[in-house]
Amino acid sequence: MKAIFKKSFILFSGVLLILVSTSCSRSSNDTVRLAEVTRSIFYAPLYAAISQGFFEEEGIDLELTTTWGGDKTMTTLLSDGADIALVGAETSIYVYAQGSTDPAINFAALTQTDGTFLVSREKLDSFEWDDLKGGTFLGQRKGGMPQMVGEHVLRLHGINPQQDLELIQNIDFGNIPSAFASGTGDFVQLFEPQATQFENEGIGHVVASFGTESGKVPYTGFMAKQSTIKKDKDVLERFTKALYKGQQWVQEQPDDVVAEAIVGHFEDTPVELVTQVVDRYKSQGSYATTPLLSPEAWENLQMIMEESGDLPEYVDYEELVDTSIAESVMN
Repeated sequence: MKAIFKKSFILFSGVLLILVSTSCSRSSNDTVRLAEVTRSIFYAPLYAAISQGFFEEEGIDLELTTTWGGDKTMTTLLSDGADIALVGAETSIYVYAQGSTDPAINFAALTQTDGTFLVSREKLDSFEWDDLKGGTFLGQRKGGMPQMVGEHVLRLHGINPQQDLELIQNIDFGNIPSAFASGTGDFVQLFEPQATQFENEGIGHVVASFGTESGKVPYTGFMAKQSTIKKDKDVLERFTKALYKGQQWVQEQPDDVVAEAIVGHFEDTPVELVTQVVDRYKSQGSYATTPLLSPEAWENLQMIMEESGDLPEYVDYEELVDTSIAESVMN
């Protein structure tokens, strides 16, 4: 009887040890430092993945920092202040053109269109792009992706940005909405939620979407240094898997449910306004539904950059885009 009890106790102890070991290994998550270029409803799938616990499910403790600007975000990544950067894909081209020995590689997409809208001061019953001719257009800062896309769309509609209208580009990004609200410009290029907020308040009227007009572009995505991808590919795959869950979740859920899930990331922004913006971005396909960055979008990006005179050199898709992580996650 004692022998049987002893064997049972040993067996139970062994099973308990295995369970404890498994539990300990699961609770030891990997910390991933993510630097985002700005805080925006444009990035809803990321915040949804956070709020729904998808990163924790993949064994990741996510440390999110807003670095406010493409230059600062890229500097943070390259100086090892972050493991991953959420920033425009054009910044990886700028770094590569400077001869970096450890370039930033795009491995997952978050947004797939431009995120700005054309807002008119006057309510127009039937908007035509020619309405901008002879007027004053308050655009985005020179050299940034919003400005490049904005001017690209104007050219598509037969408007020369330097000749057919008065183009204002000397106002800081953060002051553009207040400048328009105070009376500057007949038209303005705005991100959300300012565009919808101005419409709600009667300050302006959304008449067109630069995202719809310009087509698919890898506007904002996740990148890591080439050395990080080689060293921590498993972690990046789990990060991307969590992101993919967030992308699918946003597509499947009603707009108000998505808004409730992410509103905590936007202080002083009413959930009703967040809902309106989520609807606008979802309806025009701005949120990437998968983390895969397509060759067509990459080519469109470089075409827009070249047209504006801001492409330092042409870079092959395979040089700065690693699809193996996204493909592994999706398969």
